[in-house]
Amino acid sequence: MKTIQISTEYITLGQFLKVADLINTGGAAKWFLQENEVYVNGEKEDRRGRKLFANDTVTVPAIGTFQVKV
Repeated sequence: MKTIQISTEYITLGQFLKVADLINTGGAAKWFLQENEVYVNGEKEDRRGRKLFANDTVTVPAIGTFQVKV
């Protein structure tokens, strides 16, 4: 599991994908979420605006699992 450090209370899923180097630009988040299964805390998620808080986990099958840390 990889850890992604943030300096704010939360981060949106779209921003998270960019910080985790899964996409190059924030605009690619919509496409990425349509083309890949993404799970937040074990539940399928396709909203790029989903807020992620400390200790949330993001799993992208075949890529890996990430945990949000403040």
